Amino acid sequence: MPKKSFAVIASKKIRSFKKVIQVDSDKSISIRSFLIGAISHNISQIKNVLESEDIYSTIKCLKKLGVKIKKIKKREYSIYGKGLGSLYAKNNTELNFGNSGTLARLILGILSTTPDINLKINGDKSLVKRDMSKLIFLMNRFGAEFFPKNRFKLPLRIVSSEMPVGIYYKAGISAQLKSAVILAALNSFGTTRIYEEAKSRDHTENILIKNKKTFKVKKGDKNTLIINGKNYLNCLKLTIPGDPSSAAFITALTLLNKNSSIRIKKVGLNPRRTGFYQLLKKSGANILFKNIKRQNEITGDILVKSGRIKSIKASAKYYPITTDEYPILFVLAALTPGISIFKGITDLANKESNRIQEMKKILKKVGIRCITNKSGMKIYGKAKVKKINKIIKVDPHGDHRIAMSSLILSLITGIPFVIKNFNTVYTSSPSFLKIIKSLGGSFEVKK
Repeated sequence: MPKKSFAVIASKKIRSFKKVIQVDSDKSISIRSFLIGAISHNISQIKNVLESEDIYSTIKCLKKLGVKIKKIKKREYSIYGKGLGSLYAKNNTELNFGNSGTLARLILGILSTTPDINLKINGDKSLVKRDMSKLIFLMNRFGAEFFPKNRFKLPLRIVSSEMPVGIYYKAGISAQLKSAVILAALNSFGTTRIYEEAKSRDHTENILIKNKKTFKVKKGDKNTLIINGKNYLNCLKLTIPGDPSSAAFITALTLLNKNSSIRIKKVGLNPRRTGFYQLLKKSGANILFKNIKRQNEITGDILVKSGRIKSIKASAKYYPITTDEYPILFVLAALTPGISIFKGITDLANKESNRIQEMKKILKKVGIRCITNKSGMKIYGKAKVKKINKIIKVDPHGDHRIAMSSLILSLITGIPFVIKNFNTVYTSSPSFLKIIKSLGGSFEVKK
C-alpha cells in the first residue's frame, strides 16, 4: 500500500461499461471485529478483512495493549482475545488512531472502563481537528477522565474509571457514540440501558447479539439495548461483507454514465446502511438487490443500470442510514436536473472535513449553484455542465469521500481535475483506483 502522498489527474470522460466487480470490505465492521475480538475470550477468526490504513492503525493500537494478532493469509486474521478488562499498556504509552474517528471513539469506549489505563492518545493532522466533546462527556459518566480538562480535541490523556457503573443513555444519530457506550458498558458493574431515539448503524449489536446473557435488544419504534456488564464474551467467527459506502461511488458512476451497467457482488445490505440506495430508488434509479443472504449481516449483490433520475429529496430521517454517502449524493444531485434538497445533515461538518462546505466549493467550481446552512443543502442540478478548460484543483483535506467524489465528478463531466493527496482514499478503499481503471476510467497518478 502506497504511503507517500500522490495526486490523481483526470480529464477524460469514462466510456460505457458492463461489468461484474467486488468492492473493498466494510471498514466499520472490520474495525469493530478486531476491537470486540480483543476483549472476547479465546481465538476469534475474521475473514475478508479490509486491509486499509484505518485497520492497520487498529491492529497497531491493539498490539500496544497486549493483544496478539496473527495474519493467517491475505484478509484473514486470528485475534487472541484477552477478555473484558484485560487490555493493558504501561503509563504514558501513546496510542495513535491515524485518520480513524471510528477507531478513536470505539477504543476509548473500551479503555474508559478497563482498569489501570493511563495513556496518551493522538491522531493524524485531520483527526486532531475533530471535536471529541460528546464522547468525552459520555465516558465521564462512566468515571473516565481526560486531560487537559475542558479540551475536547486530541492529543489528550485518558485515565480509566476506578469503579465504572452502568448508565442510561438516549442515543441520537451517531452510531459511533452508541457503540462507545456499549463497549464501555461491557466492563461496567450493573446494567446499562440505551434508548435509540434514531435507529443508527447496528454493526456492534449484530456482532454481540449471540452473547445473550450480556447483550439484549428489545425491539420497537425506539429500540432499547440492555447491556449486563462483567460477563463473558464469546469469540467471533466472521466474514466481513463488501462496504456499501464504497459501492455507492461505483453505483453513482454507473447511474450517470450512459449505456452502463454493473453487478457489485457480496455487499453488506444492512437496512441501517442503505439509505443511499433507498433515496436513489425513490428518485427512479434502476437499482436491484439480488442473492440476499443473512449471516451476521445481510449481504447480497447490487445491480445497477444507467439512467435518468429525479431530483433527490432527503429528509433528516435519512441521515443516520446515509451518513458516509452524502458527498457522492451531492454529485448525483448536481448532475440531475431540478432542485435536490438535503435536511438534517449538521453532523457532516464534523467528519474528516466539513463535507457540506467542501462539496459546495467543488460544485461551485463546475458551475453548480448550492445554497447551504448548518443543517441543510439545496443543489440546483443540471443535466449537463458547461465545458471548463481550466483545471479544477481539489485538496480533500484528508477526507477520502471528498477525494473519491471529485474523481467521479471528473470522469462523468470530462472536466479536468487535479486531486491532491489522493492517498487518503487508502483509509477506506485501497482498491478504488484499480476498480475505476478496470471500468475504463482514465487518470494519471503523480507522486
